[in-house]
Amino acid sequence: MKPLADAPQLLIVPGLHDSGPAHWQTWLHALHPAALRVRQDDWSTPDLSRWADRIGETLEGVRGPVLAVAHSFGCLALAQLLGWGETRVTAALLVAPADPVRFDLQQRLHAAPLPARCTLVASNTDPWMRADEALRWARRWDARYLNLGDAGHINAEAGFGPFPLAAQWVRRAYQQHAREQRLGRASPVEWSFAV
Repeated sequence: MKPLADAPQLLIVPGLHDSGPAHWQTWLHALHPAALRVRQDDWSTPDLSRWADRIGETLEGVRGPVLAVAHSFGCLALAQLLGWGETRVTAALLVAPADPVRFDLQQRLHAAPLPARCTLVASNTDPWMRADEALRWARRWDARYLNLGDAGHINAEAGFGPFPLAAQWVRRAYQQHAREQRLGRASPVEWSFAV
């Protein structure tokens, strides 16, 4: 799917160990080959500040709005960058964020409303963050919350190679951006999507 010339830039933010060839983020990137993809120097060391900095470096040169699609620890790094005041990211899909407690980051991670329209997607069976904790973080970040039920960590190991929900979110985000451009202001229509 090719975005319109004035459409936002799509940014893919993988988690620990990157998203391999079978992961839904790689599938999504194949659907949107012009998307930027964050490349960490060290995929096995979860360093919140360093990872957030790398997302910012990936966005260097991007002048217009950005739609970000993050997974696992990448969600935490993106939230941190947004908390530092990154304004180019206008909307984010945060899929299966890792629990900050597992990395002793609960005191360091940005825990206030994020300056982007966010949807947090969680699972009842995610080994990296319990659903009730994911809901708490969604509330802290002022993000829309969506629970997929028995979906594990919403990764390739849990059966998520293709992930139509992510593709749908991107498509609707592009459509909403175009609608707002036509109106010259934010649309009163719900910016997120219903499943």
